[in-house]
Amino acid sequence: MISAADQVPGIMPMPYAYDDTNIFARILRGEIPNKTVLETDHTLAFHDIRPHAPSHVLIIPKGRYVTFDHFAAEGSAEELVDFHRTAAQVCALLGVAPGAGGAGYRTIANAGPDSNQEVPHYHLHILGGRNLGPLLA
Repeated sequence: MISAADQVPGIMPMPYAYDDTNIFARILRGEIPNKTVLETDHTLAFHDIRPHAPSHVLIIPKGRYVTFDHFAAEGSAEELVDFHRTAAQVCALLGVAPGAGGAGYRTIANAGPDSNQEVPHYHLHILGGRNLGPLLA
């Protein structure tokens, strides 16, 4: 099987070291409580403890993935589908999905130091409930 990195000349696979002590790993192990919105076999969605909008939910895969590209390259098809379908369900549950009459939402996934990623476990922020303004200042 050819990896995605092998298909692009000059691009080498990037190894990721997963830190089992990060806060999301601890949440997944049940060491730290959370306000769960939705949980599946492969995904956990919960309210952010420092919300930046009226609706602010984090969605994390249960696997040991550090960033979006890590998850996209190495996650199983089942994990990838489950994660994205869970995200869609969360948008509906929050009432922010435009297709269901909501006024919209923003998704953010930070990766690495230039993005100010705070937790080294891939996570998707879903923010909504008010006008969020421009994407970047």
